[in-house]
Amino acid sequence: MLNFEVLNESKKSRARRGVIQTTHGQIDTPVFMPVGTLGTVKSLTPEELAESGVQILLGNTYHLFLRPGIEVISQFSGLHRFMNWNGAILTDSGGFQVFSLAKLSKINDESVVFQSHIDGSKHEFTPEKAVSLQAAFGSDIAMCLDQCIQFPAERSDVEAALDLTTRWAGRCKARWKKGDSSSTALFGIVQGGMFKDLRERSANQIVEIEFPGYAIGGLSVGEPKALMMEIGEHTLPLLPDSKPKYIMGVGTPEDIVELVDLGADMFDCVMPTRNARNGQLITSQGTINICNARFKRDGDPPDPLCQCYTCRNYASAYLRHLYMARELLAYRLNTIHNIYYYVHLMQQIRKAILEGNFNKFKKDFYSMRDH
Repeated sequence: MLNFEVLNESKKSRARRGVIQTTHGQIDTPVFMPVGTLGTVKSLTPEELAESGVQILLGNTYHLFLRPGIEVISQFSGLHRFMNWNGAILTDSGGFQVFSLAKLSKINDESVVFQSHIDGSKHEFTPEKAVSLQAAFGSDIAMCLDQCIQFPAERSDVEAALDLTTRWAGRCKARWKKGDSSSTALFGIVQGGMFKDLRERSANQIVEIEFPGYAIGGLSVGEPKALMMEIGEHTLPLLPDSKPKYIMGVGTPEDIVELVDLGADMFDCVMPTRNARNGQLITSQGTINICNARFKRDGDPPDPLCQCYTCRNYASAYLRHLYMARELLAYRLNTIHNIYYYVHLMQQIRKAILEGNFNKFKKDFYSMRDH
């Protein structure tokens, strides 16, 4: 089950405020989805995520398929019970990891065959299997298996990946329709690299197959920021306004604000969690490195404007001490803060769109970060 409703649209941009209804509750959009690759957002409990205001998590089919395996997860009737998470879950198809992580992968029209990055064991993903696995996980939103293309890439390679992605999308949809499609919604993925005409071709083909939602893949793969925005701006309007639009693997707070302006509804990125473990805290005034000597005696929280558990209770000096000592608590407190920052940013964005002052919000957001 997935219903999407647009509640309000900005008059001066393409920004929109919406609601997605799923089997596991409501998702307010624009939304940021923390990445829980292995059924966990690193260092945090599901309860802490819910307390931060998280409504939907992202899980990874490739990783969960390899470890703990579909048999274990099926024993718990899916990921929700396995990880004790009551909110919605989106799972990606595993396609990106097959191409980026697997020691050896061989792709043909039928499937992708790959060796596990863990133990070298051999596996095969067909479009049908990718959909079946995600249904077994109990995903609220599942993604089609697609062929990711890196940047830079030859036009002929991008074209071949696009055509394969379209064929696989048709097979994914057919498999999804055969199963119980009432609880899991399947999203199609637009590819096409950095070629605008290929993005158009891909969008037209994927939209023609008809899905409950659409994603733009193949962005934030090493291309310059300006080019990413250009392709995002070109591709987003090609997707139906009546469906959620998801930009995969993006990004910084600035990326999100800009892409919301261009009409995107959904985002995911490892940045808040990965940066937290590297001592980088994302604040209303920009990113800080907690290991910097200037925080050694700092009695203030990292972000005086932040209401997260970390900022309400701990001084920057203590957070620096924990991080320098490589104490496990450092990773938890830093991650709590960064996740809260992203969730709160999305809440502010939604409020601004609803109240009709998104442009003012955007101006204030940048002036704060310039200080």
